[in-house]
Amino acid sequence: MRQLAAHRNSRLIWCTVRAIYFEDFGRPLQVREVDEPTPSKSGVIIKVEATGMCRSDWHAWAGHDTDVQLPHVPGHELAGTIAAIRKDVRNFAVGDRVTVPFVCGCGICEFCLSGQAQVCPAQTQPGFSHWGSYAEFVAIENADFNLIRIPEEVTMIAAASLGCRFATAYRGVVKRAKVKPDEWVSVIGCGGVGLSSIMIAKALGARVVAVDVGEASLDRAQEVGADITINGRETDPTEAIIDITSGGAHVSIDAVGAESTANQAILSLRRHGRHLQIGLLPSERTNVAMGRVISYELDLLGIHGMAAADYPEMMALVESGLLSPELLVDRVIGLTQAANELPTLDQRPAVGMTIIDPAID
Repeated sequence: MRQLAAHRNSRLIWCTVRAIYFEDFGRPLQVREVDEPTPSKSGVIIKVEATGMCRSDWHAWAGHDTDVQLPHVPGHELAGTIAAIRKDVRNFAVGDRVTVPFVCGCGICEFCLSGQAQVCPAQTQPGFSHWGSYAEFVAIENADFNLIRIPEEVTMIAAASLGCRFATAYRGVVKRAKVKPDEWVSVIGCGGVGLSSIMIAKALGARVVAVDVGEASLDRAQEVGADITINGRETDPTEAIIDITSGGAHVSIDAVGAESTANQAILSLRRHGRHLQIGLLPSERTNVAMGRVISYELDLLGIHGMAAADYPEMMALVESGLLSPELLVDRVIGLTQAANELPTLDQRPAVGMTIIDPAID
């Protein structure tokens, strides 16, 4: 394994690093040598030890995200060690084990200063606004504001699994939907973010109905705590949820990101229910069952990640064992396998999380 110069203001001691790279949207990916990452004076370079393969990365590759500029390196869920550091970074040092939210704030706007960096107007996102973590090394800006230390008891794989799906689900379920004990929560889609939502809702004492079209995904949902599972290919989930919950769920979660699943979730709610949209929709213009929203006085809640300031609470629950995101990880693969699999991510059943380790190949 190649080494870094380990002193402040250092650059990498070579000129290229291995990364998954593409020059055109929707075209085959390749693993190749690319230019070393270069942070600003307030940034760091992180040696990537684990990074999650997420459907959002597929959206970036497919060209659904207007912020992505070509050529590009995707990847936004990451954990690793600081390999090089620039002069304005004061709170971290080379060798620190760190992770980072997928939304990095500027640290100075009204939203960042109020603890809401996930909606920072000047936000940066590794793998979207700049080259990401499907690489041996990645640059992160505004390090003092955005980095989170990883406790020694938390593995790199567990920390990487927090970065987008688990952290987004955590803030969505706990802070946005404010799930309460004994409430019924319906989760449509049992991929990484859906399973995360199930685990977190159960930790809060809720009762969970999980919906998917794959039996393997439904089996996994039961393993992480779902009380009841529904195969959406065989049964109308909306009617089934209303029947199971005696009138509709208190909280519905679309963890897929499609017009059909969003509406199934909304229509499965009881009066005064709350809908949480976690799944990323391909378009901002979506036909929503607004008549039901009005007549049932439903709350529609968006969620766009979680700020670094909110991570300590979640990380403490992971460190204590109350939340176990590593149980959602199915496998660890290398860059080459990931490059082959990412283009088909929308076609394969999502059963748990896949983590990429750039050191494997």
